[in-house]
Amino acid sequence: MTAREPVSTPFTAADTADEVLRGVDLTGVRAIVTGASSGIGIETARALTFAGAEVTLAVRNTTAGDAVAATIERSTGGIRPRVVRLDLADRAVVTRFTDAWDGPLHLLINNAGLVTGGLERTPEGWELQFATNHLGHFALTTGLHDALALGAADRDGARIVSVSSTAHMRAGIDFDDLHFERRDYDPQIAYAQSKTANSLFAVEATRLWASDGIVANAVNPGGVATGLQRNFTARQKESLDAAEAAGVFTYKTVEQGAATSMVAAVAPEFARSGGHYLDDGREAYTVTNDADLAQHPHGVKEWALDPATAERLWTVSAELLRL
Repeated sequence: MTAREPVSTPFTAADTADEVLRGVDLTGVRAIVTGASSGIGIETARALTFAGAEVTLAVRNTTAGDAVAATIERSTGGIRPRVVRLDLADRAVVTRFTDAWDGPLHLLINNAGLVTGGLERTPEGWELQFATNHLGHFALTTGLHDALALGAADRDGARIVSVSSTAHMRAGIDFDDLHFERRDYDPQIAYAQSKTANSLFAVEATRLWASDGIVANAVNPGGVATGLQRNFTARQKESLDAAEAAGVFTYKTVEQGAATSMVAAVAPEFARSGGHYLDDGREAYTVTNDADLAQHPHGVKEWALDPATAERLWTVSAELLRL
């Protein structure tokens, strides 16, 4: 039996968020964008608002969020997104956010991400990148399930966009030591594990919730120079520069970086199809777990899509969060 062809769309790495949304009317669509006070989160929220969506900026720093909302209001001719505080590493804050949400939710873009320079832990003792990038979004999304189900019934489907990264290719999920209690800490491996988790979340959320009209897809925004890289080491930055010089890697603009999130959010090809990992506006091709990242910068490793691993991660995450 031949392998399934990846889902394709008309979009490429060169397209911007506005180009993906051209001709799309999102009037009546209620959307949440996490991490919308910096980087591609700002552009994602702006593009959605410009297309008519009612957007909530879910941000840790509401002062920064208010400034973004004001800028978006000026650029869209008077449409101002709502700003609500969300700290993904604080379970109580996440619960307050989900409890306060009222009515349907049509689009949830789990965009926020954290890269640390060294080992940091939450009060629970969890490694901070995994706790923020995965567990925080897991708690948020499961807490909003009923709102997403209402949104799906309201508009014939609801979508979740889980922002992953090429970094997922560096590490799978170490269930024996999720929080680096025994192994030496490497912040880039920790980040990679959290990005693999983002992809696996989309796989299992779709399996569990497709019957409710909810689908989830993971996206790789590509290389975008944002504040996320502030904790990269000099060696890591040199590696990126060398990859760019060799033609393996190309930096995108923020507008291009937000485009693949928009494809997952609105493209008809993914209206009822979830559990995919998208890259450069289309579903990525799958590579083996021992594949070389330098040779396959636009692929997705098997460990990031494995259904059994996705189900196990969901169970473990729910147990950690006592859901």
